[in-house]
Amino acid sequence: MVGIIDYGAGNLKSVANALNFVNAKFKILDKADEILNCDKIILPGVGAFGDAMIKLRAKNLDEAIINFIKSGKYFLGICLGMQLLFEKSTEFGEFGGLGILKGEIIKFDKTKFKTDLKIPHVGWNTAHFKKQTPINCGLKEFEYFYFVHSYHIISDESIVLATTNYGYEFISAINYENIFAFQPHPEKSAESGIKIIKNFVEL
Repeated sequence: MVGIIDYGAGNLKSVANALNFVNAKFKILDKADEILNCDKIILPGVGAFGDAMIKLRAKNLDEAIINFIKSGKYFLGICLGMQLLFEKSTEFGEFGGLGILKGEIIKFDKTKFKTDLKIPHVGWNTAHFKKQTPINCGLKEFEYFYFVHSYHIISDESIVLATTNYGYEFISAINYENIFAFQPHPEKSAESGIKIIKNFVEL
């Protein structure tokens, strides 16, 4: 059973549709005590980092997510759901995250762009996979995914699964032990994204 965490800041319908497409059993949940009963969980996310953390803490979902990951079960973070894993974000101020992984979330630095690019980064772009893991099994080294974001992760290279170039190279997917997470939206990324969802379900 895959649990999709509903904390009022996630793109639940698209994730549910993707899981239906791969014939996965899933449950949308918003109570902390339901999380540990799942075999795997997906933390989606759309919106601001600080607001999302307030909502997670209000329902004690933050501690439940941390305990779930500590249990060794597989976790998939999507977009904001990836960013929330880290220590802090500078989006609309400075806010603490779940702190499961070391690193922070910063806005794209336009002073580093060699051409005039718009923020947010919206649309299809290439993810360059740096290593082979069960989550990207069957995918090529370079695959297209759909992105919608203004902020990106700064973290240790050891957890990098994929990078993407938008003005400069940034981390677009990570893997650490039982944690997988993507800055783009696999559930909106056609065949490459569906393959990610299917691989996660089959872990």
